[in-house]
Amino acid sequence: MSDWRALAPEALERAYNARATVADIEAELQAYRAGSSPMYQRLRCQAGLRYGESPDETLDFFPLPGRTDAPLFVFIHGGYWRALCKEDSVFMAENFTSLGIAVAALDYSLAPAAHLSVMVAQCRRAVAWLGHNSRSLGVDAGRMVVAGSSAGAHLAAMVLNDTSLAAAKPLGGLLVSGLFDLEPLRHTLPNSWLKLSAEQAQALSPQHHLPAPGCALQVAVAEHDTDEFKRQSRDYAQACSAAGRPTVFYELAGRNHFDVILDWTRPDTALTGSALALLGMAA
Repeated sequence: MSDWRALAPEALERAYNARATVADIEAELQAYRAGSSPMYQRLRCQAGLRYGESPDETLDFFPLPGRTDAPLFVFIHGGYWRALCKEDSVFMAENFTSLGIAVAALDYSLAPAAHLSVMVAQCRRAVAWLGHNSRSLGVDAGRMVVAGSSAGAHLAAMVLNDTSLAAAKPLGGLLVSGLFDLEPLRHTLPNSWLKLSAEQAQALSPQHHLPAPGCALQVAVAEHDTDEFKRQSRDYAQACSAAGRPTVFYELAGRNHFDVILDWTRPDTALTGSALALLGMAA
């Protein structure tokens, strides 16, 4: 495992400051909305579907008209658990629907208003809702990939380890530049909004609660991620592989923590190929 405890406090802060790895964070984030907004105009969408009682518990769904058994790509956005929303998170919809894959993007409550345990429960509830409603949505609950980036990869991994999802057991997970061991974050700025205790960090760390048996994983990082972000993904992938979960780990050259997931907008990228592989579709 990691030697993160040996890092000086300033070095540890830098290691978990993803925003500092890019020259213009606002431009990086705006690219998500710029890529997502046209999807609502160009594609059929069922927006604001409610999966729970909270105002934040909604999702946007891009179906495949005429299909009753489409595979499903479920995306959970990042934003360090305190930023972004589903309207920033559907930039992949045109690419995936053109490949025969339906898309769902989740909203969930954000910190500091909501605790991380609430977010985990919401994302699990959303995936369960998708499974229970798969027939009316025209998707196959047995062909579902749950994906996320950064904080969203953490939430996706916590969905994948939920053994109660009998009606919607995800086929696989596609986790990009994620955070899987929360203990280091307790010693950095993010804990000012997460407010995690040691016990909560342990309970909410996918590193200590691996995916359900049979779940396949593709775990990716960006070349320009920090060493700690890369280490977290590598350690998690190694633990999953050692536990018998089919796992692929790789690094994407030339990409940073934020632009890496825009590779889902094109059919010829490794990230799109990962989704197809998990769904058993030819690349």
